[in-house]
Amino acid sequence: MIPDELRRRRLLALSTVALAGCSGAPGGTDTKDNSSGGDGWLGTETATSTPTPQVPQYDTSLSHDETAWAGYDPEWTAPSTAPERSLSVEVLVENLEIPWDLAFAPTGQLFLTERTGRILRYEEGEVVGVTRPHEAIDAGSVEPGATENSWFVDGGEGGTMGLAVHPNYPDVPLLYVYYTADVGDKLVNRLAYYDVSADEPGKHSKTLLETPASNIHNGGRITFGPANYLYVTVGDAGERELAGDPDSLAGSVLRLTAEGEAAPGNESPGDPRIFTMGHRNPQGIGWLPDTTTIVDEHGPGPDELNRLEVGANYGWPEAREPEQYEGTDYHRPLANHPIDGGVWAPSGAVFYQGETLPSLTNRYLVGTLASQQLKLFTLTPPGGEPPPLGETGTRYDADWLDDAYTVTSHDALTNELGRIRHIEQGPDGALYAITSNRDGRANGEFPLERDDVLVRLTQG
Repeated sequence: MIPDELRRRRLLALSTVALAGCSGAPGGTDTKDNSSGGDGWLGTETATSTPTPQVPQYDTSLSHDETAWAGYDPEWTAPSTAPERSLSVEVLVENLEIPWDLAFAPTGQLFLTERTGRILRYEEGEVVGVTRPHEAIDAGSVEPGATENSWFVDGGEGGTMGLAVHPNYPDVPLLYVYYTADVGDKLVNRLAYYDVSADEPGKHSKTLLETPASNIHNGGRITFGPANYLYVTVGDAGERELAGDPDSLAGSVLRLTAEGEAAPGNESPGDPRIFTMGHRNPQGIGWLPDTTTIVDEHGPGPDELNRLEVGANYGWPEAREPEQYEGTDYHRPLANHPIDGGVWAPSGAVFYQGETLPSLTNRYLVGTLASQQLKLFTLTPPGGEPPPLGETGTRYDADWLDDAYTVTSHDALTNELGRIRHIEQGPDGALYAITSNRDGRANGEFPLERDDVLVRLTQG
């Protein structure tokens, strides 16, 4: 039986992205359309129907040479001009239900999660169901165009969140998912992978780890980095003291192998899977062309942009304001918004290296929730010329900040899309973004009757 909300979706063609696979799923399994039922359209498989899934048998091992990364460029330069803030928006899919993450496979296929518990694939102008994570909570949402929002819908900030595709896909047809699971007496955030070439991927999966979960601060972004290690951003789950505990995974960024084991070279004094600790609620992560890791995270007070160094502690909950870092070894942020200047609520991010939007090339782009805009960050190394501020620019160059880069931000798409949950570079060089306007927290005219949406962005 096809869920009613999926029947109502208006699907728009994506003609400019080379989405491979045509009518077949990876591994030769036919994609089921939305009249056939079965796992391909989430018609029969439920989140609790597979108590003992079969573990997929693939060689998941990867090479770890960061210089072989397609984006590697140790001689990269930051732009010294202001970005063009006028962007053209093409709506590809309407009436999604709180999409949280999107990831392109090496084949060009586009996978998405909805926080309400679904994993989807988008190709040839259609959204096709893939699976529902085992024991995933049934997070709620508000209706498109709702005029009365609720700050906490069912599930709070938890649900089905981050996803990543194995770098050797489709030879290794595994999709990694980070989601909130109800295990009876408590909630946990779970990292698992699924064999998407199977007829019922939910019955062919492996759980790799579990982290503390709550109705707030779940982190949730997962991404394979330049050296093919899997990074996982983990929030403090509302228990701030856990972020300072090296034996707890809460409030950390993890660096793992493809099987969820600690990556060699982690320098944690506690759990060896921890890459950095002392975070509150990190949600976006990306890499400069020289492989420097950048992460953005939520307040309170100032939201932050951080440069990650292995083994470092970023101070939460002890340090957030300038004077609290004095006399400590806590790693200082690259940028933070003024304490009395509102919030960004930064979410998914990408360091853009494409040519389709040339004025955004070599900038770190962050979707924001509370400020309902796209933040365009330029990271200028010492001795470089930062871009002019212009109408919306802000320079982050206070003496107490991390001085590895001078950060300048500009704003785009303010209140045009609402809450931008994630942004990703596509294989065509364009940018793809999703909104979270049905999570009960949108402002102004949002959510619209078309929300939530997947959009393609090009230079306006």
